[in-house]
Amino acid sequence: MPEKENAKWYVVHTYSGYENKVKANLEKIVENRNLQHLIHQIIVPTEKVVEVKDGKKKTVERKIFPGYVLVKMVMTDDTWYVVRNTRGVTGFVGPGSKPVPLTEAEVRALGIKEIPTAVDLNVKDTVRVISGPFENFIGVVQEIYPERQKAKVLISMFGRETPVEFDLVQLQKI
Repeated sequence: MPEKENAKWYVVHTYSGYENKVKANLEKIVENRNLQHLIHQIIVPTEKVVEVKDGKKKTVERKIFPGYVLVKMVMTDDTWYVVRNTRGVTGFVGPGSKPVPLTEAEVRALGIKEIPTAVDLNVKDTVRVISGPFENFIGVVQEIYPERQKAKVLISMFGRETPVEFDLVQLQKI
């Protein structure tokens, strides 16, 4: 699997107070342009805090990083353009116009929980590869690894059946 296929977490700077609007706008754009295989997850990190107002305790959700949204995506010219030109976004965090992905340690420190993709595939299902170097290849699911969000698919290549591992977002059930 080519390195560019690996999605990483990026920090997007927004106008303060626009974090949820940016998240909603970006999710709508991803859906409309069918970019789910490139832009995987968008989150506004929040925490529950207890506030005391007028002598009453109240649990509220507060943004951990006001003015920032985290996006898990495969960085391409197209995805950069889509995110950068979403209403409310002022830019990516990183030097100049070059976004810098978060390191694994930073992602763990932020406590980001991956949203598991619902696996609607079963072993022996016929699937079409919808992105990557094997795009439009047809194959049969051999194994599914839900915890890693991957599946092993038997595809016909060079006249023989070859097992290839794919991310679940790269596969479409036929």
